[in-house]
Amino acid sequence: MYSAANQFALSQQWGALNLLLGVPASVLAAVAGVTALSSTTGSFWAGVVALGAAAFGAVLTILNASKKATQATSAANAYLEIQTAARQERNIDSRARSVDEARGMLAELTARRDEQNKTASPPNRLARRRGSVVLRKGGQDYAVDTMPQGKH
Repeated sequence: MYSAANQFALSQQWGALNLLLGVPASVLAAVAGVTALSSTTGSFWAGVVALGAAAFGAVLTILNASKKATQATSAANAYLEIQTAARQERNIDSRARSVDEARGMLAELTARRDEQNKTASPPNRLARRRGSVVLRKGGQDYAVDTMPQGKH
């Protein structure tokens, strides 16, 4: 639950950074083109604005914020899949399993989580803080999780 919330927050950060860099790069490129075509301004200003656009574009390319946002969203969804499988196991399937079968399923869920932990980018402090806020506000609360066993 925490890992999913943190990854969604991380995805939002990367998405915002993508916009923060991409919009100025596009605007500056357009301004550079207009300035270069304008007969009243010199090529110096067109060059300065074009360099600014290139700088924003270079940082955007190096950071690859769009791809990182997509990866964080995918990681968050994978954590939610594991959470849902664990919930279903706990509330439904475990009642029909022997202790050994239940332990095997727990080992499988743990292995899935561990594998996801290996591939997900670690969230930064801000993403962890935002993820915690979402959870405190009930962002992933499900009534079935608060019901006593046997009442579902």
